[in-house]
Amino acid sequence: MLPIRSPVGASLLAKAAPPISTLARLTGKMPAMNLTPTLPACCTALDSLWPLPTVLPDTVLLSTHFDPARLLGDDFQRSAVIAPPSIQRSVAKRQAEFLAGRICARAALQQLEGTGMVPAIGEDRAPVWPAHICGSITHSTGRAAAIVANKQHWRGLGMDLENLLNTERAERLAGEILTPPEMQRMTAASRDQLALWVTLTFSVKESLFKALYPIVQQRFYFEHAEVLEWTEAGEVRLRLLTDLSAEWRNGTELEAQFGVRDGQLLSLVSIQA
Repeated sequence: MLPIRSPVGASLLAKAAPPISTLARLTGKMPAMNLTPTLPACCTALDSLWPLPTVLPDTVLLSTHFDPARLLGDDFQRSAVIAPPSIQRSVAKRQAEFLAGRICARAALQQLEGTGMVPAIGEDRAPVWPAHICGSITHSTGRAAAIVANKQHWRGLGMDLENLLNTERAERLAGEILTPPEMQRMTAASRDQLALWVTLTFSVKESLFKALYPIVQQRFYFEHAEVLEWTEAGEVRLRLLTDLSAEWRNGTELEAQFGVRDGQLLSLVSIQA
């Protein structure tokens, strides 16, 4: 089985970053900016429309569309986002998706509690949130989103965006993503649902990892959870297949939700306080 990629695994599915100023390199802070930094040319205005079946209270979810071809050399500086060295060395697509995701996260934190900080990249490659905040950032082709909440209301949030697989690719990847019981349920379904089933299973397990890893501080993989059932209304039920902690044990069931829009599937796992 392949590991669940978040935050370090490679997804199944060159342009150098702009140099940051000397002040930013020395202090870790960007020069004084306006209260609302400039939106980069590669990103559309932020969208607060809730894209999933059930709205979560006490959360903020924002999204944007981005175009790597429109990324400008000074977009990071004008947006008051520091590009880590790994992002500076990456290609335009990676730079644009990182910038778009961080802009969504900062704006969501600003809306939630008036603190517009940009989450850094941690040693485990996951975003570093304030201690009292849980959140998740995701991106796929041309779209990025972030969700945040105070831990008084939500202990964990995991969100993942994937391009819908086509049927042929879903058939090739099914054995790497699905457990044997999931494979059995898949074969019992109609073939026209195969691509959705495999994409959903992949995505919701990514979201599960993002939601649970900050709590249990233990890595787990695709074979350590299974999707029990899902509905066309966007409801999903999952079950852990391994012990992750004294609280999160083999057999624990969780709920998730998903939505499909413009050829992409967005999933969300939320753990209430």
